[in-house]
Amino acid sequence: MKWLRNNNKREFIHPQEQLRAEKLAHIGIELRLKRQEKGLSLEQVAAKTRIRRRLLQAIEEAKLDELPEPIYIQGLIKQYAEALGLNGTELASIFPTGDRQLSIKPVWTSLPAAQLQSIHLYLLYILVISFAVNTLSHLLSRSEIRANSNLIQEQPIGSPVLQPDQLPPKQLEKIKPVSATPSNSNDSNKPVRIDVTLKAESWLRVVADGKTQFEGLLPQGTQRTWVAESQLKIIAGNAGGVLVTFNQEEAKQLGNPGEVQEVTFAANQQS
Repeated sequence: MKWLRNNNKREFIHPQEQLRAEKLAHIGIELRLKRQEKGLSLEQVAAKTRIRRRLLQAIEEAKLDELPEPIYIQGLIKQYAEALGLNGTELASIFPTGDRQLSIKPVWTSLPAAQLQSIHLYLLYILVISFAVNTLSHLLSRSEIRANSNLIQEQPIGSPVLQPDQLPPKQLEKIKPVSATPSNSNDSNKPVRIDVTLKAESWLRVVADGKTQFEGLLPQGTQRTWVAESQLKIIAGNAGGVLVTFNQEEAKQLGNPGEVQEVTFAANQQS
């Protein structure tokens, strides 16, 4: 048992609550280190798991007062860990959900039939709760996802750029491919060359002759060159921040600020 003194008053902390806080602190550190190792932000994990960002942050910082009931916390830990490639069931089992933490080990064959049945019911209960957590998180985040769908058209240059895999399906449908060919027919035998300069941060995907050459977030001021034999495609998450020079012609802006744009550059097929 533990007592805390606050403003001349003593507040009792239940041993089980203290144990939960200690276990969650350990789990939160492991999840945060794994997320940073993969180069993911909390926003990216939230989009992938459909768990609200503030809940993910509360898990990492072991803030029990900002999280739901222990059994729901266990489900959130499992889902978060699996999104990072960890063993979600194993990591979630570390977090105690009741006064008596059930330890599941491969000794079931030695348990009485009544006790084995209780374990099965407990596992079924965990599965039901996990499904409920997923559904609840999805419903809570739907309004946030709908709000984000308007950011693509309103986002100024220099502000954080949403990546295409974070956009709602309806927004992705708005990406309109654009094709371009060299204006000088004498360059028909040259490979397709693209020089890219970023005047604002943008996510890019570059596909040369059907093979992805690059995919990631590039900072302002980056200069890159890609070459293809017949066709080169660029998808930008902030087209207004991307300047493109096609076969050493005049540099042009790929699109409007905050706009997701796909542009295909191809060699002149005319003889």
